[in-house]
Amino acid sequence: MDSVRGIDSFVRAVEAGSIAGAARRLGISPAAASQNIARLETQLGVRLLTRTTRSLALTDSGRLYYERVSSLIHELASASEAVSELRDEPRGRLGIAATAAFARHVLAPLIPAFNRRYPHITIELMATDRNVDHVRESVDVSIRIQPALEDGLVARHIARVPSVFCAAPDYLARRGTPTIPEQLQEHDCLVFRFPADGRFLRWGFVRAGEHYYPPVHAAIISDDIDTLARMAVAGAGITRLGAFIAAPFIARGELVELFTPSSNDSVLAEVAPLDFYFCVRDRHQLTGKVRAFRDYLAEALPEHWRAP
Repeated sequence: MDSVRGIDSFVRAVEAGSIAGAARRLGISPAAASQNIARLETQLGVRLLTRTTRSLALTDSGRLYYERVSSLIHELASASEAVSELRDEPRGRLGIAATAAFARHVLAPLIPAFNRRYPHITIELMATDRNVDHVRESVDVSIRIQPALEDGLVARHIARVPSVFCAAPDYLARRGTPTIPEQLQEHDCLVFRFPADGRFLRWGFVRAGEHYYPPVHAAIISDDIDTLARMAVAGAGITRLGAFIAAPFIARGELVELFTPSSNDSVLAEVAPLDFYFCVRDRHQLTGKVRAFRDYLAEALPEHWRAP
């Protein structure tokens, strides 16, 4: 049992980048995690980690050992969860990573009810627009838009969210209202940049059944959608938002929706929606708690977001 504790502490320390991080994930003190690793090193007769006050590095032996035991530790954790779920309701820590705006505006209002339904699940929600490492950051599930999907992940479509182009009444009074996508290059556009790789989130339309991405003039760029929304309200220009962000501003008259079906020419180019996916590292990660959260979202998300 001491060996298993040591291996678990060692693997978590490597993935977290520190012994303190491993201790947080295991629910023990840093001193206990350090002692577990020290006992493991004594049993093996080799040094696995080089420790300094600010960093943690694998030795050659440690790198080889990690490659051999990391998958075993994760399989052991999955097996323990599977067995416990046979006799009890889902329990344990559920690590969720989602795009910052989706986490704030969609998940945050929904998670309390999920928590009441499954009181033995402890949720850790990571709101970020960078691509997370499921293993290193102990993420059970990530929710991503289509452009942020990565090879190797098992992804299931969960929502098709309407996308909204909008601007403040003041801006439109000064600069005019575009009615076709080609006119966007004549306007100040507030554009989102993915922090993971620096790409822009392209502004998509569907014309005659084909996706179309018009050229735009990027006047302001940000890696945070809510920041772009606030700048649009302040009259900085036109931006593209998910409907769950734009709706309150439009309802209050702070933003005006563009390219609506009632626009004279916009029917020729419909605004492309945003597709969201429920992602796990592999099918072995579809544990009871992950399936419970997936099924809860399927019933809790707005019905009109479900793709045909």
